[in-house]
Order: sequence, then C-alpha cells, then structure tokens
Amino acid sequence: MMWYQPDFELGGSGRARLEVEGLVAGYGPVQVLRGIKLEVKPGLTVILGPNGAGKTTLLRALNGLIPRVGQVLLDGQDLPEKTNEIVQAGVALVPEGRQLFPQMTVAENLELGGWLVPKAERGRRLEQVMAQFPKLSERALQLAGTMSGGEQQLVAVARAMMCAPRLLMLDEPSLGLAPRMVDEMLAIARRIADAGTTVLMVEQNVRKALAVADRGYVMERGALVASGPARLLARSTVVREAYLGAAHSDTTSAASAAHHTPRSQAIH
Repeated sequence: MMWYQPDFELGGSGRARLEVEGLVAGYGPVQVLRGIKLEVKPGLTVILGPNGAGKTTLLRALNGLIPRVGQVLLDGQDLPEKTNEIVQAGVALVPEGRQLFPQMTVAENLELGGWLVPKAERGRRLEQVMAQFPKLSERALQLAGTMSGGEQQLVAVARAMMCAPRLLMLDEPSLGLAPRMVDEMLAIARRIADAGTTVLMVEQNVRKALAVADRGYVMERGALVASGPARLLARSTVVREAYLGAAHSDTTSAASAAHHTPRSQAIH
C-alpha cells in the first residue's frame, strides 16, 4: 500500500499558475530577496540552492508570513498579503520542521488544516484526506509526537491538503528523513502534482529533486542565477559543478561566478 493515493476530487482544480515579478523581502532592515522573478507553472517546480540562499524566505513571503514588495499573481490575480486570505485563495505551505502539535492525534492535527473550511465541509475533507493517505488513516488516533520523522512529514503534507490547495508549497520536505523515506516523500510530491495540484518545492537534495521536478530555479544570495527544465538543469554547468560534485576543483570558482551573475541564466 502506498502512503499517498491521489483523490482527484480534493484539490487540483484549475491547475494554478503563479507569477512573481520584482519580489523583495527580508527581516526588518535585512533584505534577503532581491528582485525575484519566477513563474510556477502547473506541475512541480523546485527551488535549489545552499543554506542561506533565501529559499525559505521566498516561501514565507509568498505565504504572507513576512512582508513583501513586488507583484505576485495567482492565475492573473493579485495574491493577498494576509496568510488566511492566501489560504482561502488556494495556496498552502508545508513549513520546514513540520510544526505539528505533538500531543494531539493525527486526526486532530489534520482537522487543524481545515480551520478555514466550514465545519460541515471539514468532516468530508478529513475523510478524503484519510483516503488519500491510507496509512495515516490507520494511525488516526496515534499522537503525532510518537511518530517517526517521515511519518510526521506525511501528516504535515496531509494537513496542508485539508484546505484543497491549488498551489502546494513544500519547504525542505526531505530534511532529516531516512533515504528510503526521502524517495517516498519526493514521489508523493510528484503524485500530488500529477493529480492536478501545482507544487512549488524548496529542496537541498538536488539530484533527487531534479529527478521528480518538471522545472527548476537555482538561488544564490537572494537572487535566481539559473533556471530551466529539470532534466537540463541537472546537466548544466552551474548545477553540476556547484551542487552535484562534478569538476569539484572548480566548484568554488563556479559558485563565486554564480553569486555575481547579474541576471538569471535561463537553460533551454
């Protein structure tokens, strides 16, 4: 039995498209993102880059957790700036570190994901999510804090699916997981995208992320330095030298050059 079995009735309606132009964001006086421009098309898009590049800041800005400046359009309409309105617009974020309530059951954690859904609808959503994640259904009464890291990550993803998002954002979904669970988690992200929910994923496992993604961007120091189809990015000089260990002796110079790239390098 798979951990995730797509339900085409829950989420995936409309295959959302996100367009970002001139996005600037940070923390107080510290500017982290510098004029980000990207497009998230239906399917699975991955944002790659080292620690401190600004990947999590990007997702937090898009989810309304920190102030942002610039244009953000969801299907051609301005994306709201308040988190609850962003969720209502069809965007959900699975944050790094999962952020579950450990003393609550799996079912209770999932119900919290539907906090903006009318109570009458919430029960139906819970049934659908349990059907999507059949192994979680078997653990419905288990305390979330007693589960393994991989199982907790699944609860976090399932909780986000409770609001039937059209755009699902995943922040480092494989972080801290055993290798086998990393493969399963990335496969789940792929299946969610195939079922019709647009997925934007931040991930440090470059090789495996590009293997499941349709498109990708590389971020360095708050700016995008490369972009293109995932299969071509995996073969690009920027990615291979800086992240996949190819020509290791040139890694430092390649990364340094990327840092100073004035514009994103499009890889066709």
